Amino acid sequence: MNAYTKQLVTTFRGYENKELAGPMEAYMRNQFPFLGIKTPERKAIFREFLKQYSKPELEDLPAIVKELWHQPEREFQYIALALLEKQLKNLDPSYLLLLEKLIVEKSWWDTVDAIASNFIGKLLLKYPDEIEPYTRKWIMDENIWLNRTSILYQLSYKAKTDEVRLYEYILQHNESEEFFIQKAIGWALREYSKIAPESVVRFINKEELKPLSKREGLKYLKKKEKERVQ
Repeated sequence: MNAYTKQLVTTFRGYENKELAGPMEAYMRNQFPFLGIKTPERKAIFREFLKQYSKPELEDLPAIVKELWHQPEREFQYIALALLEKQLKNLDPSYLLLLEKLIVEKSWWDTVDAIASNFIGKLLLKYPDEIEPYTRKWIMDENIWLNRTSILYQLSYKAKTDEVRLYEYILQHNESEEFFIQKAIGWALREYSKIAPESVVRFINKEELKPLSKREGLKYLKKKEKERVQ
């Protein structure tokens, strides 16, 4: 194990709280064990750790991230993403394969959604030539979390959203019975409705979407309509 990883793991294990770990594990449907460090405390510990040890060198980052991902407690995956975020402006397309690996290992909405919108989305904006090969591969994959990533990576794109691609990817999975896919479709449509409301309404009315996707997709527009008539 990298010396930096070892020090980081030792530091955070010193704050383990078994009383808090139980409820945190239950909230995540017992998908992962937790140390029991809540988000505000985890961020504070991380800030103090960086003051003392600084962030790792860029060339060491992939190995450290993988080592943290292999730790059983969920907090370490959050810390891995926090380290990646510290170097976000320095990441290049070579990190897309690492991010893909993180998506399919220890998959759950909390890490996948952060990776999709924050890391994948920003990297693909910076390197648009990578959009087609990666997102096309992911939307066709059997892994639902890669599918979800291809649907959600444009979540913060606003006016830069590729509408044709968004709708195409949604329609590849519009009949899915998977909750996390239906929810992703609705979420993506809801965000895009803030920019292109008429387009989203036409799409939802025209296509066969699951009720959850329709409901989520129209949530923002219905809220704005309700506020308008009050």
